[in-house]
Amino acid sequence: MSAIRLIVGLGNPGTRYEGTRHNAGAFFVRRLAKQFDLPLTADRNALGESARGLIAGHDLRLLIPETFMNESGRSVAAMCHYYRIDPEVILIAHDELDIPAGQSRFKYDGGHGGHNGLRDIIPAMGGRRDFWRLRIGIGHPGAAKKVSGWVLSKASPADQASIEASTRAAISALPLLFEGEDIKAMTALHSESFTAKPA
Repeated sequence: MSAIRLIVGLGNPGTRYEGTRHNAGAFFVRRLAKQFDLPLTADRNALGESARGLIAGHDLRLLIPETFMNESGRSVAAMCHYYRIDPEVILIAHDELDIPAGQSRFKYDGGHGGHNGLRDIIPAMGGRRDFWRLRIGIGHPGAAKKVSGWVLSKASPADQASIEASTRAAISALPLLFEGEDIKAMTALHSESFTAKPA
């Protein structure tokens, strides 16, 4: 399998959505950029903020779309077209309702699973689904009618601490994924679970 060349962090733009559960993917990429000292700057060729540099010894691009979540495909497709990046070398980080806060999962290929960002990205890439995903658990509110408010609001302090801990674990597992050791990367990350206790 080809090495990762692009990591995308999904979210909604603007201060209104900063720190919300739906922005977990964007939060991941911002933390990654900060850890490896890669300044994110406006990139009109990608309709978002992007950076390029070495992460764990590998030359990668980072992208946070400035389109809204349900139009993420416009940004990702623009980036891939301009920089000639194929889907199979992309890792897309996004929030995941079906995974508890404090856990994250790597996954390759598959459908959108109801996620509006992925739902838009797949057709924008010609229907191709063969890309990596980092599914960052945010938990489920328990009822479908509560989902919209849940993802667009901030997590509790305990859940946020758990999400941040699982994000750090995902960053630690990235070098294995970069080296093509996908099973080891998944095993390393999937064995981790963080549940912060309220203060």
